[in-house]
Amino acid sequence: MKRIAILGCENSHANAFLTFIQKMEEFRDIEVVGVYSDETQAAEKLHEQFSVPVMKHYGDAVGDIDGLIITARHGDSHYTFARPYISSGIPMFIDKPITIGEEQAIAFMEELRDHGVRISGGSSLKQDEYVKRLKDEAAHEIGGKTLGGYVRAPYQRENSYGGFYFYAQHLVEMVCEIFGRSPLSVTARPNGDCIHVLFHYESYDCVGLFCNNSYHYYAARMAETSSKGFEIPSTDDWFYREFSEFYGLLSGEAQAVGYGAFISPVMIMNAIVRSLASGKEEPVRVVSL
Repeated sequence: MKRIAILGCENSHANAFLTFIQKMEEFRDIEVVGVYSDETQAAEKLHEQFSVPVMKHYGDAVGDIDGLIITARHGDSHYTFARPYISSGIPMFIDKPITIGEEQAIAFMEELRDHGVRISGGSSLKQDEYVKRLKDEAAHEIGGKTLGGYVRAPYQRENSYGGFYFYAQHLVEMVCEIFGRSPLSVTARPNGDCIHVLFHYESYDCVGLFCNNSYHYYAARMAETSSKGFEIPSTDDWFYREFSEFYGLLSGEAQAVGYGAFISPVMIMNAIVRSLASGKEEPVRVVSL
């Protein structure tokens, strides 16, 4: 059996993952030893629905599990929840936003790297089939070189989970997947209920449109001889694919991206926040890990 714990279970990831474990034959060798949330009621609901034990403290499963899922809504909780388990070297799923602060993100990844902890997670939008299709077409220059792009996704101006950072990684990670994880800089400007962002790459720009509490997703790539875009409907396939990736880590597979690439959305989101404050183009911090 592969023993895991789920920490920070306030969102739909925990429900989806537990459903997969209980209903899908391919995941029947997973045992959930406990769930934990700072919001006790969220953990109790999972206990009632899935009969999983509720942990009194996020560190209670140290030494008793083979893998860890961290799905806390507030990014500032992720490193805190992970730290007791890092020295064990077990693989981890870390939900978006990975962290909120840049220095915290770097310290987190350095510690994971130094202990050989393999990771997956981030925004589930990178698992979308249309995002993957656009990423593949950009990589193979279908229609010629990329000339630009457009990505729309929601954000939440007001929430208790870090404000802008709570939802913003969805858009940022789609941009990263399709157009590359290292934009040079960003220029951001609010207008009405939206935030408009230019992601500046070496030879083109991508336009990002954050819409406050408007849960609609879209992505497009413009090439030399073609343009292609897709409405992106919400689907459980996102959760299945990201859980399957984590299951691969439990089974000994390598992680899909490096530690620096994994936290690139954190660096980009912070650059966006700086640009909103300054009204100017702001560089994206480069992290080599």
